[in-house]
Amino acid sequence: MSQRPLDVLNEALNSPVIVRLKGGREFRGELQGYDMHMNLVLDNAEELKENEASRKLGTIIVRGDTVVYVSP
Repeated sequence: MSQRPLDVLNEALNSPVIVRLKGGREFRGELQGYDMHMNLVLDNAEELKENEASRKLGTIIVRGDTVVYVSP
């Protein structure tokens, strides 16, 4: 049986995830919450950049309409 996208997010709560956004930005952090619009709350978040050190951001909110994928 296949899972719905929000079911996968629910299973990933309190776990590390990687989130890719439109425009190519990527963030890694612990998924603390989400809503039906796929707005995400990440704790201990850091922005990942190729060939650069990651930038630590703390707790962030990611707007759902910018999300390309969430990788648990």
